[in-house]
Amino acid sequence: MEQTQTVEQKAPAKKYELTDETTKSWDGRTLHRIRALVAIASIGVAAGDLGGFIEAETNLEQSGNAWVSGNARVFGNARVFGNAWVSGNARVSGNARVFGNAWVSGNARVFGNAWVSGNARVSGNAWVSGNARVSGNAWVSGNARVFGNAWVFGNARVSGNARVFGDAEVSGNARVFGDAWVFGNARVSGNARVSGDADVSGNARVFGDAEVSLSIHVGWFSHVGSENGTLTYSRAKDGGIHTNRGCFDGTLDEFESAVKRRHGDNQIGKEYALLIEFIRLRTSSWQAVEQEDA
Repeated sequence: MEQTQTVEQKAPAKKYELTDETTKSWDGRTLHRIRALVAIASIGVAAGDLGGFIEAETNLEQSGNAWVSGNARVFGNARVFGNAWVSGNARVSGNARVFGNAWVSGNARVFGNAWVSGNARVSGNAWVSGNARVSGNAWVSGNARVFGNAWVFGNARVSGNARVFGDAEVSGNARVFGDAWVFGNARVSGNARVSGDADVSGNARVFGDAEVSLSIHVGWFSHVGSENGTLTYSRAKDGGIHTNRGCFDGTLDEFESAVKRRHGDNQIGKEYALLIEFIRLRTSSWQAVEQEDA
């Protein structure tokens, strides 16, 4: 008679346990401090080290190198996994996700349905909330706020008191800082800089070497050209006029030449000519306003 062997299934080893040390979340949930059961060499955690606070094991993955340290708190339906690290006095709550190699530190807050992933960093007093996404090598720091359906990715940096929200995107090597706001369906990318009190909104596209520090440094016209797209003009780092229209990205003079080559003196060409003249008139006041603001 053939004998069958029963193989005992071992439960996967845990990397941490919940201790009896507790604290309360802002909404009254009981959170437990965690203790490492194994070393996590990548972040210098030794077996026996105490970590931060979580509400339940669903908040912090038992596999991988993810960790919660210091006085950081993770609760609600929030999850930290992969190689992610939440430290300092940071808070991750709601349905938020922190994963990949992401770090959330300082007094940062990640909540709502927000995701922080890749090699992203959220630090200082920054908040990421709503359905916002911060990914790639992006950093959000200072008192910055990223919320709504906004997305910050690539090597982008959002700092200071900046706000990025709505369906806006900040990507590439772009920097948004100071008291600047980027919202609506706006896109800031390339090596662009948006700072000061500048607002970039609507369907504006601020790309390339744009440097916008005042609201007058940027403007846009929607539903123009053969594709009913958006023409954006912005101040370049050298003080010139940067333009973006669909696949075109360059100076105003270059854009004017491109329009003449493609459209000549037809209806669309005439419309663009009027807009180009308006842009030159509007931007002629940049220097005077900049001197008053200095």
